[in-house]
Amino acid sequence: MTLWEKKRLPNQLTTLRIILTFIFMIFLFLEGLLPRISAFLLFTLASLTDLYDGRLARKYNIVSDFGKLMDPIADKILVLGAFMAFVGMQLIPAWMVIIIVARESFITGFRLIALKQGRVLAAEEAGKYKTVSQMVTIFVILLFLIAKELMLEHSAWNNDIEFYSYCGITILMGITLSLTVISGLSFISRNKNLMKL
Repeated sequence: MTLWEKKRLPNQLTTLRIILTFIFMIFLFLEGLLPRISAFLLFTLASLTDLYDGRLARKYNIVSDFGKLMDPIADKILVLGAFMAFVGMQLIPAWMVIIIVARESFITGFRLIALKQGRVLAAEEAGKYKTVSQMVTIFVILLFLIAKELMLEHSAWNNDIEFYSYCGITILMGITLSLTVISGLSFISRNKNLMKL
């Protein structure tokens, strides 16, 4: 691989992540076991592109204006796209996702503005926990959808399983929402001087 190709690859992976997100959402709304498994695999692949393009950028010290702008946006498109799809499927409460979208949009927008002014705002510990909780919640819900299809095929699904499953999902979302809000408030508190500029 030439140096030019190495420099282009992180940006190509970022673009691929956005494309995979929309394909993932299409499969998510299709019923049946195969679409559910496909959605899970597509989300996993999209998540891996995020890890890989970051690793490449650090390894080869690749920094581009496109990458600085689009990489965080692609991340939010993937995560928020999944949550909004789950709302459309009536799996999680809309009000929770509205708060998460508002937080992510504000913080990401502020980071990008700071970046244009030459300021790099490092991720906080609370923000890292928030990201992990969001990803875990999405993966758990995707696995739940696969398990539900498998149980439906074998006539093993019932109202009790559905009730307790949705209770578990709601608790997970509550934890994710709490960490999202706490990390957002922590970010604002830490960077309040910059916000006055």
